[in-house]
Amino acid sequence: MAHAKNHDYHILAPSLWPLLGALAGFIMLFGAVLFFHDSGPWVLLAGFVGVLYVMFGWWADVVKESHVGDHTKVVQIGLRYGFILFIMSEVMFFSAWFWSFFKHAMYPMNPDGSSPLVDGVWPPAGIETFDPWHLPLINTLILLCSGAAATWAHHALVHENNRKDLKNGLILAIVLGAIFTVFQIYEYSHAAFGFSGNIYGANFFMATGFHGFHVLVGTIFLFVCLIRAQRGHFTPERHVGFEAAAWYWHFVDVVWLFLFAAVYIWGG
Repeated sequence: MAHAKNHDYHILAPSLWPLLGALAGFIMLFGAVLFFHDSGPWVLLAGFVGVLYVMFGWWADVVKESHVGDHTKVVQIGLRYGFILFIMSEVMFFSAWFWSFFKHAMYPMNPDGSSPLVDGVWPPAGIETFDPWHLPLINTLILLCSGAAATWAHHALVHENNRKDLKNGLILAIVLGAIFTVFQIYEYSHAAFGFSGNIYGANFFMATGFHGFHVLVGTIFLFVCLIRAQRGHFTPERHVGFEAAAWYWHFVDVVWLFLFAAVYIWGG
């Protein structure tokens, strides 16, 4: 009885995943350096595959821990706090792009001290921006409806334990997220300005591009939750993975609302 568990915490067993993740990440970043120096993409791709393998294996172990009862209420609180901190770091990440956009629009940039906003040259001369009330507005409505579908799925699980509505809500959220991505790619293909050569285009594509990447990741996140739901995972008491996906998806929604208001309407 000397080793009997008398606490609510989960003491992790020794694992190779952190070491393998660090090695795969190093190989991927080293491969990125080689790729940018015209040495081919193979080291980069090998590292990327390694990172994906570690992500799959590590998270699969976390799911197994939940099934065997290691995720007590105290552990679940810790997991939620950890994910909240992750979202806070994402907020800071996107704040940098908003800062850059507003800084170049409002701060004096020319030797004579003139401001792009005051002198009416923002966006820079020759830049033809998107009409915010056409495709960007449609994409906004699509993403908001997707967030509503995720909320529907979460409510169905937590308050009703309705697994049919859980799955239907997830399917709808995933489909709408995929449509948003397709429309975003279509918008990029019709942009009248490029990434390089002007600060507006650089800020636009970095901010909306990283958001689009987050939409893709969030769609995969929800798809994994759908697969788990079809396998009987998640209960009203144990659904931290799905809750994290829903939080992430709502964060993506909110970021897009700020992008739509700041980049498409105010800065367009």
